[in-house]
Amino acid sequence: MRWLVGWSSTAAATGPGGPGTSGAGAYGGPGAYAAEDGGRIGHDGETLHPVGSQLLWGDPDPLWAVGDWRSDEVRVVRADARTRIAVLGTCGATDEQLRVGLFAARGGALRHLTAWPGSYTAIVQVDRRITVCGDLAGARPVFHTPWAGGTAYATAALPLADLIEANLDFGHLAALLAAPDVPAAVQDSTPYDGVRRIPPGHALILRAGAREIAGYEQVASLAVAAAPADPDSAVDGVRDALVEAVRARLSAPRHVPDIDPGPVPGMGPAERRAARGMPVPGIGADLSGGPASGTLALLAAGLPGMPGTLLGHGTGAGERLLAVTFNDLAVGGREAELERAGTLAANPRLHHVVVTGGEETLPYADLDGPLTDEPGPSLVTAARHRARLAAGSADHFTGYGARQVLDAHPARLADLLMDRKRRHLVRPVAALTKADGSVLVPARVYGAARRLARTPYRAGLDGLAERLMHRRFDDPGGAVGASLAALAWGGPGPAARWLTGEALAEVSVRLQSTAHRAGGGPGQRPGDYRARAALARHAADLRVLEQAAEIRSQRLHAPFLDNQVVRACRALPETLRVQPGARAAILRTVLKSSGVADLPPGWGTPTQATATAAARAGLRLAADPLIALFDAPLLADAGLIEARVVRKALRAAAAGEPLPLDGLADLISLELWLRRLLSRRGTCWTGTPARARAVPAGIAPQRRAVSSGG
Repeated sequence: MRWLVGWSSTAAATGPGGPGTSGAGAYGGPGAYAAEDGGRIGHDGETLHPVGSQLLWGDPDPLWAVGDWRSDEVRVVRADARTRIAVLGTCGATDEQLRVGLFAARGGALRHLTAWPGSYTAIVQVDRRITVCGDLAGARPVFHTPWAGGTAYATAALPLADLIEANLDFGHLAALLAAPDVPAAVQDSTPYDGVRRIPPGHALILRAGAREIAGYEQVASLAVAAAPADPDSAVDGVRDALVEAVRARLSAPRHVPDIDPGPVPGMGPAERRAARGMPVPGIGADLSGGPASGTLALLAAGLPGMPGTLLGHGTGAGERLLAVTFNDLAVGGREAELERAGTLAANPRLHHVVVTGGEETLPYADLDGPLTDEPGPSLVTAARHRARLAAGSADHFTGYGARQVLDAHPARLADLLMDRKRRHLVRPVAALTKADGSVLVPARVYGAARRLARTPYRAGLDGLAERLMHRRFDDPGGAVGASLAALAWGGPGPAARWLTGEALAEVSVRLQSTAHRAGGGPGQRPGDYRARAALARHAADLRVLEQAAEIRSQRLHAPFLDNQVVRACRALPETLRVQPGARAAILRTVLKSSGVADLPPGWGTPTQATATAAARAGLRLAADPLIALFDAPLLADAGLIEARVVRKALRAAAAGEPLPLDGLADLISLELWLRRLLSRRGTCWTGTPARARAVPAGIAPQRRAVSSGG
């Protein structure tokens, strides 16, 4: 893991007993003063600073970069001693552009800090004012917590939880299971009580310890129809943003992982690297045969320069992009996709590698892994992804996020009705009718969209709260059922049916209190609101996946989640994105205008069913250890589930009953995360008494442990 962490004090610390003292003991309390390296020194002389950190700037408001950051991923530009900007991550801006952005931020303009290509976190300090910008998708979040009379902030929640010895927020954990895609249920909380998250598209502004959260992105009005957008220019904007995102990665310095210690009998260089967990030097990409990964691979291979591996480092494929395809031998159904990937890999600028996996790479096959900052359903598939990424490059492109930023959430049908664009519903409704085969589909879909368009935000949340309270969970069948269920301001999560009544009641209270505080609502149309929530949920799970499946010296790149790409995709007119096959059509146009026109037949055909088949096969093979996992689960100690109910559901799902497998994945991943968190021995900080860390007392068994978390 890599993160940045710092704090803003109420006053400048000037020494022992001086006017700037703040905090408590080693935590910066009464009698603590600043150390030269930016830490806090307590009564006993211990210095508090993050483990494995490098100081970017010191007191009174220090900032550290923690983890294995590359030298080019950390840049600090100074205008003077008290005016500076730090950018951590992959940023395509030059030092001069950073300086211009610093001057703009000094005058209060924040959007400039988020408009450079790449994926990064920007921190600006102007005298005692500190500004930390989050991203639009939520893949690079910012967290904060009150501490020592001021505010501590970080791009990871666990360091802040260790700093304040936070206990678990059971209300947040219940909301993750009951309504994970509803921001009103999750709110700004985290799994750690007292640690808060700023929403995507916002910045954290600290002034001498006082905090403010400000949005830097315009939100479409609920009262005025969106301005008409030209589809061709909008697609051109997506192309330009994607090309710049890819170019920013290709322009960065190339990195070679640790030197191979030597040959192993019977193994070639690629096999040695995979066995030792070392990626191939240079740049590569996923090539699954789908439109998102294929687009990135072809764009990266087609840009001028040296897109791929380095000469003399293993593959002998200098200037060729390493394209990795995963072939699941345990679950069939992907033959056409693999054939398309092979056709794409015939490009002379691609070096194709096929990674095969059997039952050992199915979901749930390997449940051992590192502790991640937060829980996420991708924990149960981390080993599967790690097997593919081990054959990848030091910098590896992935197509994650394309579906969320390009596809139309079903609730956008209600947005079209609100804008009086009924005729654009014809094609999506016709596609659903063809998939279902019932002549009643158009009336049902139109009625649900019209109902959502006329439902106020507060009434929608109250209705969801009532459904949770009375345990009304409908099983959506097929594409039509899923679309009808999504035509609402929010719906129960797939794991909600297995929660206790107390946990569901607590989430209902959170929803009702949020609805009453929100008044008129979020100021967005329901489709746009649901699409942003789904993107934030996906980005958060991708962040968990990056940490759980991390390969040493490797960086995963998801250009579709970059700020500029997200902005360009949001500029696409709704009338374009709701059409069937819109994502593949948009990416096909992007490639064609970039000089890539020869795509294999069937390119862009969705293959989501294979993921469900793999999940069911993995659950069936791992049924016994999963049932044993819930013999005495921590979730039951927390009062969120009853163990026997979950064990019964696992047996039924393994036997083939049509239960929501993604709900079981949510339960299993959260139980795994809790066990890893409570079994950890270390902490993120040095100099803390008794090695203080999050959840110091563990989880005490109790019937009702859910707190409000509001």
